[in-house]
Amino acid sequence: MNPLLTDTLVALEVIGILAFAASGMVEGVRKGVDLFGIGLLSFLTAFGGGTVRDLLLDRRPFFWVENEFWLWLPLVLILVGPFILRSRVIEITSKTVKWPDAIGMGAWTANGTLIALEMGESPLVAAIMGVITAGVGGIIRDLLLNRTPLVIIDHEPYLLISFMGGLLISALAAVGISTVEAAIVVTVFIFVVRAGVILAGWRLPSIQNHNTLPE
Repeated sequence: MNPLLTDTLVALEVIGILAFAASGMVEGVRKGVDLFGIGLLSFLTAFGGGTVRDLLLDRRPFFWVENEFWLWLPLVLILVGPFILRSRVIEITSKTVKWPDAIGMGAWTANGTLIALEMGESPLVAAIMGVITAGVGGIIRDLLLNRTPLVIIDHEPYLLISFMGGLLISALAAVGISTVEAAIVVTVFIFVVRAGVILAGWRLPSIQNHNTLPE
């Protein structure tokens, strides 16, 4: 693996870990859990998607085992962040958690897609690995908070944006753009589109069977 690609993957991992750890932390504070619970939510949100990706790709050691320093990033955030949030410097609303998610989704999608492509996977499989890297952490967070994962019920095109971004990396590479440049473009693209979804309230239509009798 060339040094520039390695550096890019590292940068994307740092962004993804910090953003998703912040997402788990904000949700933990919002739900009133204790400091240990906040830490658990932050760690699993930050590392869950990448770990599942590594399992599916049979990639060893796991990315956070290979780079043990990554474990300290959410730890520092956990020790400082909850007190800042509780001081009301930042207003905690249901939308607050969506912004670190938007940042982390772009970085993790690009990271997961690049890793799969470097391992020789097809563009489709690589895009799916990007979605898994970006989506599973938030799903784990929501399940621990005893609710249906937001990616399923809030009708926002969260995973669809991630999937399209993963395919876009392969498409850009196919026309001669380096994978590093493609990853940077897609990271920004996903964040911009996700920000538009948050601000404009775009939703996917729900599918309802009106002929189904109520239980």
